[in-house]
Amino acid sequence: MNLIPSLFSLHGQVAIVTGAGKGIGRACALALAQAGADVALAARTQADLDAVAADIRALGRRAITVAGDVSDEAALDTLVARTVAELGKINILVNNAGGAGPNSPLKMGGAEFSAVLAWNVTPAYLLIQKTAQAMREAGGGAVVNISSVAARYAQKHFSAYGAAKAALNQMTRNLAQDFGPAVRINAIEPGTIMTDALAPFLTPERKERMVASTPMARLGQPEDIAAAALFLVSPASSWITGKILGVDGGVEAPNF
Repeated sequence: MNLIPSLFSLHGQVAIVTGAGKGIGRACALALAQAGADVALAARTQADLDAVAADIRALGRRAITVAGDVSDEAALDTLVARTVAELGKINILVNNAGGAGPNSPLKMGGAEFSAVLAWNVTPAYLLIQKTAQAMREAGGGAVVNISSVAARYAQKHFSAYGAAKAALNQMTRNLAQDFGPAVRINAIEPGTIMTDALAPFLTPERKERMVASTPMARLGQPEDIAAAALFLVSPASSWITGKILGVDGGVEAPNF
């Protein structure tokens, strides 16, 4: 019996990916489709979603697009309802939407700080809550929350983003206890990933320093995170839940 391919197959499954228009979200959506899943794509920009959907359909898989802001709970309800109605079920959720830049702890006010926490944590919480029953009805499911190494680094100017991703990590651990065994919930901590969001900050000198301080001697690609997400939602990880997987090239301290 050729066991290994079946352990990574998502044939017949349906996934939701947020922040799916670019970068890590796009790579995750394509990886899941390549493994056999149909995908509901969510992001704010319709043109980006359309491009990813076209790539997925070219693979022979189904894709739907749901443009909206994950901070809007009504948009999350629409995403879940359309996924079930048009793709038939929900097996997989990748909570990728989120992010924030550096902050000054002397200048960032409470409202802005709270907004960073909410943007990175609340939509993931709500989507897990809203998809859990559909996953149970489908025979079980898997969730991956995209966190960040900022959750465990101690570094200047990242008090808001670091706190938000640390909260996402702990929420992942706790919800895994709440929703197991039917729903597995894990998180990935990406290191420095080459995305459009990073590009404006990556001078040649800074990139050289960062590569030099990375044991794997390169910065990450969105596909590195997608491969880890595929593992965590596939049968290959069926005995893993409530864990945080670092995908960071071996970096153990801030290198930005």
